[in-house]
Amino acid sequence: MDQQKIVRQILDAVKASGRDALTAPEGKLICDAYGITVPQEGLAKSAADAKKLAREIGYPVVMKIVSPDILHKTEAGGVVVGIKNEDEALQAYDHILANARKYKAHAQLVGVQVQQMVHGGVEVIIGAVTDNSFGKLVAFGLGGVLVEVLKDITFRLAPATKSDALSMLDGIQASQMLKGVRGSDAVSRDALAHLIVQVSELVSDFPEISELDLNPVFASKHGAIAADVRMVVDFAPKTPRYRPPESEVLASMSRIMQPKAVAVIGASNEAGKIGNSVMKNLINGGYQGHIYPIHPSAPEIMGHKAFKSVKDVPGDIDTAVFAIPAKFVASALIECGEKKIAGAVLIPSGFAETGEVALQEELVKIGRQYNIRMMGPNIYGFYYTPANLCATFCTAYDVKGSVALSSQSGGIGMAIIGFSRSAKMGVSAIVGLGNKSDIDEDDLLIFFEQDPNTLVIAQHCEDLKDGRAFAEVARRVSKKKPVIVLKAGRTSAGAKAASSHTGALAGNDKIYEDVFQQIGVIRARSLRDLLDFARGVPILPTPKGENVVIITGAGGSGVLLSDACVDNGLTLMPMPEDLDQAFRQFIPPFGAAGNPVDITGGEPPLTYKNTVLLGLSDPRIHALILGYWHTIVTPPMVFAKIMVQARDEMRAKGIEKPMVASLAGDVEVEEAAQYLYEHGIPAYAYSTEIPVAVLAAKYQWARGAGLL
Repeated sequence: MDQQKIVRQILDAVKASGRDALTAPEGKLICDAYGITVPQEGLAKSAADAKKLAREIGYPVVMKIVSPDILHKTEAGGVVVGIKNEDEALQAYDHILANARKYKAHAQLVGVQVQQMVHGGVEVIIGAVTDNSFGKLVAFGLGGVLVEVLKDITFRLAPATKSDALSMLDGIQASQMLKGVRGSDAVSRDALAHLIVQVSELVSDFPEISELDLNPVFASKHGAIAADVRMVVDFAPKTPRYRPPESEVLASMSRIMQPKAVAVIGASNEAGKIGNSVMKNLINGGYQGHIYPIHPSAPEIMGHKAFKSVKDVPGDIDTAVFAIPAKFVASALIECGEKKIAGAVLIPSGFAETGEVALQEELVKIGRQYNIRMMGPNIYGFYYTPANLCATFCTAYDVKGSVALSSQSGGIGMAIIGFSRSAKMGVSAIVGLGNKSDIDEDDLLIFFEQDPNTLVIAQHCEDLKDGRAFAEVARRVSKKKPVIVLKAGRTSAGAKAASSHTGALAGNDKIYEDVFQQIGVIRARSLRDLLDFARGVPILPTPKGENVVIITGAGGSGVLLSDACVDNGLTLMPMPEDLDQAFRQFIPPFGAAGNPVDITGGEPPLTYKNTVLLGLSDPRIHALILGYWHTIVTPPMVFAKIMVQARDEMRAKGIEKPMVASLAGDVEVEEAAQYLYEHGIPAYAYSTEIPVAVLAAKYQWARGAGLL
């Protein structure tokens, strides 16, 4: 009988009995079927059985209560360890049953499990949980009795690959314990990775296993064995999430983002009205497609012939922008469906965000009936600069570039627009998602993946409606284009109550953190990070290796830049002796080579240039961080221009490496930082942290995309 048939029979029996948890013997049979190593064991129905099994297995043994009604056996006093002889086995049997009855008087007591005692090595936990957004996740962490105290655990989407599993071993704070400390042997990484992969495949094959714990797993140099198995099941039928095929998503999104004709439902000649602002932006923004104002009585609006309904428009319409009160949206949406319009941009508020859930659900039903993709409601609209399209009531935006940004919040959207304008950051798109009744982050990823005008995608979200769908798309897209996400709400009060240790440890933000790492998404910790990464990552060349060198004119900056490198997971290159001597040719005797290279503050522009040229030319160095200190000898703009010259000289020789700069000084450094940025070197006045974080974001993308 194959492994899946064995498991199916066991789960069917559990379901038939009306239980929501498996007994330990049932868990062992399932583990055996999936190659998950567990100790020898047997079920004792009497004290005599216990004595006989213990003798056959070999002392010492562990004895545990077997009851579908007692999940946490230790809490019930239902576990005795280190049983060394027959007398102790007989006593333990009676003791366990007595404790179980005292703990839960009406619990069904199946018997007592007699198990080979496993000890030694490092105690870890391997488990699985079911997340509302991401679905099945496998977990790994430090195990044993302190598992919920230390909470040292990491998650990956299931099914997990061996590579995913190995990354989990390095993804906990106690990872060094697995490598051997104070003379102890390193554990078998292959054995642990095998267990992680098998658990992930088990819960993927059988979605009704909602939570699973192997705790503790004893890991040693010889292998890994799970001393205790706990499985929780949920047989309630699950409604699959609505998800149209990607080809349909792309076709609809292309019509919405690159429309040949736009209708404005609620267009107005009256200044101050949203429908008036949308019309102004479409016209003044330079959109060259057809604009159709929809108004119940006006013959024309802002020089364009008006129509009472979209159905009266003679030509095709791709996108309809709604600027009417919430109560009128549903009927107008039906008319859009009958007109076969691809997308509705729902600016109005007054839906789920104000408690009007039924009103929003009505829109979803209409949208699916007529195959209209809906953006919003409760949004500012969107911009797509390659088409000069400002389908929004906000101010027009015309600085074209390669960054596509989106936000779930209108306020964050305004901040994105303001920063982009202030920093002169060219964008391909800025999109509001609002309530996400339909279109969400992965729909945008599908469009921007194939959009030649977009090189970087940056998204703000408060939740992911379908984390699994997002992960599947983002994993693919991030291999081609950096995907940066600011996930708000990362300090959530805690995980929901759960039956297993793994479930209790599955804090929502920790799952986002680990899944983003698994799929290659760059996580921004703040709005400023999101914007700085979006601006800086696309202009940095991709590094060819991990060695980073700091060149600074101020020792204090060098220390802070070094700290920032450690904080951001960058590798400061140990300086080889020959390279150390080469740098010393250009810096004064009281300067310092090594890494950071401190050229001191009083040096002329040529010293900056020579040291940077050396750093760019040596193939052992893969990225440079520049720390500038404002001096009369080398003023800020002189420094900025000579750095661009050095970069250009090396680029002409075919050598290009990522460089970022931190500038300290009076207000003149602001102009110098802007000059550097405009010439392809991300530079920041008054900050040592931001430039390093931007460089680290580029490194994170390059690692995830397999380019290092």
